[in-house]
Amino acid sequence: MALQENIPVVDFRDWTDPTMRARFVRDLGNGLEKLGFVAVTGHGISQWTLEHAYATARKLFALPKDIKAQYETPENGRQRGYTSFGVEHAKDHDAPDLKEFWHIGRHLGAAHPLHQSGDIPPNLFPNELPEFGEVFSDYFSRVESFCLCLLDALDQYLGQPQGWFREVTSDGNSIVRIIHYPPMPDDAPAGSVRAAQHEDINLMTVLPVSTAPGLQLMTNDGEWMAVQTPPDVLVVDTGDMMKLITGGVLPATTHRVVNPADAKRGESRLSMPFFMHPHPDWVLKTIGSDEPGVLTRDFLGERLKAIGVA
Repeated sequence: MALQENIPVVDFRDWTDPTMRARFVRDLGNGLEKLGFVAVTGHGISQWTLEHAYATARKLFALPKDIKAQYETPENGRQRGYTSFGVEHAKDHDAPDLKEFWHIGRHLGAAHPLHQSGDIPPNLFPNELPEFGEVFSDYFSRVESFCLCLLDALDQYLGQPQGWFREVTSDGNSIVRIIHYPPMPDDAPAGSVRAAQHEDINLMTVLPVSTAPGLQLMTNDGEWMAVQTPPDVLVVDTGDMMKLITGGVLPATTHRVVNPADAKRGESRLSMPFFMHPHPDWVLKTIGSDEPGVLTRDFLGERLKAIGVA
């Protein structure tokens, strides 16, 4: 491992080469099992796509507060649209996170049962930024396709039939969260950081390199470590749902986004994680077990309450 890297690095081109696919499956699974985080090179999502999305995000968060507030949806747990600065907090942590964000997810027609039930709400796109819907619908599609390939590899690593995770996540409530961490306010509540320590809720997260540093994970020794990767990677981690269904084989690693150093307090940070979720009706339980498990929708609903958005 090179000096600048401190999480496992895998090359997605090994997955697309049939002669190297077994190595990719091994390296991805071993990396996630060891640390819960890997960096993926050769992922195929262009730098232009990411830079264009970040440029659009900057325009989004530059909109006036009263305009953004028109797109808040507390009635559905803020699963789509805008969430104001200081609303969300980490589970078991009272101080609010120092961020605002926007959620988009998959599009389902009005007649779809999951739309009618409210399990997968409709997307909200700001009228004041006409290009937003096209840019982030494209981004969602690209990063979801990439994530599904990683889950295909985990089918093999976990000894499941080919396509098992694709069936699990079909019509799942997966989302892109576009996050803005503004310049540090002078009146930030005591104990608040940009994102307090937490584990992701979902199966798998895909995270492009953010516009500023700050991401740290907790090592197996209980120490905080700033995540360092090669340039132009996608960082991938597994969440609580994956930990549950694998009986802890693939962990949900605790991580956080720390406040910038004093010299950087006036700078913003943007991030665009994609969170892969199972179908709302899928039962979360350890693979091969006879336990009753819990419906994905119920698991998600409880977690949304625990972080203050529902």
